[in-house]
Amino acid sequence: MTADYETLAKTIAALTEGETDQVALMATVACEVHHSDDRFDWTGFYRVTEPGVLKIGPYQGGHGCLVIPFERGVCGAAARTGETQLVPDVDAFPGHIACASSTRSELVLPVRDSSGKVIAVFDIDSDQPDAFTQQDAQNLEGILTAVFAGL
Repeated sequence: MTADYETLAKTIAALTEGETDQVALMATVACEVHHSDDRFDWTGFYRVTEPGVLKIGPYQGGHGCLVIPFERGVCGAAARTGETQLVPDVDAFPGHIACASSTRSELVLPVRDSSGKVIAVFDIDSDQPDAFTQQDAQNLEGILTAVFAGL
């Protein structure tokens, strides 16, 4: 099954309406997105907990890395640059951190609060190579903005 982003966005909006707790929002988004698409093998958040440091947040799937510095990996690149990272082959990404050996491709999106500050990154891993498209990125960016930009 492939994500129906229109339905997914409506479902997440209904589930998160009025909620202001970041962790509750992250847990809900991670769960709904993870179960929306067979390509999504690991789905979760890494939170900015101090300058230059990401720590694991709510997720679905196997174990993730506990701490990721901004200088390392795809998640670190998204946090450091504030730009979505669409990686068709993680083995070709300089400094990739292999939290799971099964990961072949990755999509990581920065999560911003109402001031535009990056508060987390949303990481989706796939055990399939080249699993993600620009359309996936755009749809997920829209969902994340709708959920977190009001905080």
